[in-house]
Amino acid sequence: MFESLTARLQSVFNKLRGKARLSPQDIDSALREVRLSLLEADVHYKVVKEFLERVRQRALGEEVMSSFTPVQQVVKIVRDEMINILGREGNLRFASSSPTIIMLIGLQGGGKTTTAGKLALLLRKQGKKPLLIATDVRRPAAVQQLEKVGKAVGCFVFSPNGEQDPLKIAERGLVYAKEKGYDVLIVDTQGRLHLDDELLRELEEMERTLQPHNTLLVLDGMTGQDAVNIALGFSKVRIDGYILTKLDGDARGGAALSLSFLTQKPIMFIGIGERYDAIEPFHPERLASRILGMGDMLTLIEKIESVMEEREEIPTSFEQFTLNDFLKELRRMHKLGPLEQIIALIPGASNLRVGPQEEKMLKKFEAIVLSMTKEEREKPSIIDGSRKRRIAKGSGTTVQDVNLLLKRFEEAKQLAKTLSSSRRLRRWL
Repeated sequence: MFESLTARLQSVFNKLRGKARLSPQDIDSALREVRLSLLEADVHYKVVKEFLERVRQRALGEEVMSSFTPVQQVVKIVRDEMINILGREGNLRFASSSPTIIMLIGLQGGGKTTTAGKLALLLRKQGKKPLLIATDVRRPAAVQQLEKVGKAVGCFVFSPNGEQDPLKIAERGLVYAKEKGYDVLIVDTQGRLHLDDELLRELEEMERTLQPHNTLLVLDGMTGQDAVNIALGFSKVRIDGYILTKLDGDARGGAALSLSFLTQKPIMFIGIGERYDAIEPFHPERLASRILGMGDMLTLIEKIESVMEEREEIPTSFEQFTLNDFLKELRRMHKLGPLEQIIALIPGASNLRVGPQEEKMLKKFEAIVLSMTKEEREKPSIIDGSRKRRIAKGSGTTVQDVNLLLKRFEEAKQLAKTLSSSRRLRRWL
């Protein structure tokens, strides 16, 4: 996410590097480029103005002008002020007695129904028992879409069964949730292509009846300043926070840098891909680090831990690291998500670009290992030329691909050797 903005900002900072001292002219020149970068990302002009004023005031202060590392100080100031602009973290409120009610609202096309499933899956992984309620009887096939999403994430969907009144559907769903012991209720409300008074009245009525603990507005993160305008248009409804979708794209991500500042409501979650597990709690300091190309090790560690099997056996030494272990690591990488997103979380690696070819190569590697015999996986040293030809034919690849896999395996084996002294790192390997 924010690849273009990250590249522009890094270019600005690179121009300042190597200077023993920064003059006011250097600061002003850099901030002009930062301003253009933010406006191109469709950050609201009021946010850009406030942000630059804060950065300039601090950058011209004593902490930078007299510093032996002025560029690092400027980067730190930019990060600090970006965190302030991104706003505070928002947390879901859970009821003291079940169920907790979460009402999702938004316009059509913003990803509300898919987000309902993503949120349900996230809560289910946290030990909750969520129930999805389909109240959007206006949009064709909306109920069927939510049922499909619910099936994919392993959560039951309470459907209208012929009822056309969204409020009655929600009320019956609430009764059903209490009877069946569901502790979280996620209500997928009706949407419109455009905001109108009828939609607002429906949402206000549903809010009065259900008394949700959390009302979250789902917004398309690719719409830039339009997302802010939509959020302001929903101001008649009590909104506790936002879910920004489609932030895996690089088109106009300025909504994330504008919403909280202009509305004083927190962003609670961000959608970072099409997969149902591609949703994250929003952490301002982590997103600021990503935008500035500093990576996000905390999120990376959380992703790795989420795919670890608690009692999985781990080789006690690098000699025991086999192609079977290598195959497990390949499959874990698939679970972590697209390689480009994972690399962006690694500090200093934001300039690396991973394309479709690299993604396809991982799948090739998996096919190659699966085409090997048990003995070949445990003793790769026995794989000679004839075995390579057989493996390549069986996996639909080439001998060159098999050679590349074996090379990558040896590199991974050496990494296992390097990390063998650290039990914690070896657990993440």
